[in-house]
Amino acid sequence: MKHLIGINDFSMDELAELIKVGQDISEHPKKYMDRMKGRVMATLFFEPSTRTKFSFEAAMLRLGGQVIGFSEVKNSSVAKGESLKDTVETVGCYSDLIVMRHPLEGAAKLATEVLDVPLINAGDGGHQHPTQTLTDLLTIYKEMGRVDNLNIALVGDLKYGRTVHSLVDAMSKYDNNTFFFVSPKELEMPEYIKNSLKGGCFFESTSLEEVLPKVDIVYMTRIQKERFDDLETYERLKGIYILDKEKMELAKEDAIILHPLPRVNEITEEVDRDPRAKYFPQAKNGMYIRMALILKLVEEAEKNPQRPVEEVYSTIYTKCPNPKCVSNHEYVESVAFHEKTAEDLAYSCEYCDKVITI
Repeated sequence: MKHLIGINDFSMDELAELIKVGQDISEHPKKYMDRMKGRVMATLFFEPSTRTKFSFEAAMLRLGGQVIGFSEVKNSSVAKGESLKDTVETVGCYSDLIVMRHPLEGAAKLATEVLDVPLINAGDGGHQHPTQTLTDLLTIYKEMGRVDNLNIALVGDLKYGRTVHSLVDAMSKYDNNTFFFVSPKELEMPEYIKNSLKGGCFFESTSLEEVLPKVDIVYMTRIQKERFDDLETYERLKGIYILDKEKMELAKEDAIILHPLPRVNEITEEVDRDPRAKYFPQAKNGMYIRMALILKLVEEAEKNPQRPVEEVYSTIYTKCPNPKCVSNHEYVESVAFHEKTAEDLAYSCEYCDKVITI
């Protein structure tokens, strides 16, 4: 049995197979319409969602399966004080697969500790969003014909943007991809993401106009109001990058514009008519790749129902300094920290990947 917590849970071969199956589903959907007949998927959304929730539910229904779940905490026993572990273990009794979105970083990892069915992380706070990354990979492959040798600009909220964190993790696996991180100083890409590139090429800039002529992919993101504790800072930054018709004249003729959606004002509606705008086809690809993912996890679990082998962490146990880490809100016996680099004694939290040094 396999879970999907972060994009690194899948090997290069597995990613290639998912992209292949996702593309085949998009071209021949009738071949797959009864593959999940008799199976039940549970969607546990502790945060609001449109595209992710609906695309997962549409994916399961188009595969012939059924869906249960909730989209608001007030409609579940969590509102009565039930723990996350108890919630997912109970729901696991009724389903063959769980899809969960949660505001706390590392919540998906914590949930898997008690599950005997596969779990898909549909976003855990500002940490990871691996199925959006699978959507992005399928879209890039369909539009560009490759996922390597590309220049990629990631623009906007790079600090809290779980979609860009997961995308960098994935695209850095492929050869000769160069990243351009475009953000204000307050929303720079976290150090642990930059450190994970292991020699991969990246540049940082505060200017969208400077970067646009250099890149093959422009990945715009929303400045996320819900991630800010200081609303004054949000108001100051929310309109800092706006891609409009005038700026599109700076972009390459064969570039593509992506966005995980929802957008606010960071891409004007006039850009929608530009043939390089691919964010709505990207949203549709999300359903196809999630169909491929559901097939993979449910069918593998039926062949091998044993729980995955737990990753071995160091014997360093301490409280995680990240206030948004699930370990600071749900009961855990201890928090293990995994060695990142021996030379500078850096370790990362087993749940949220927060790096500490000792």
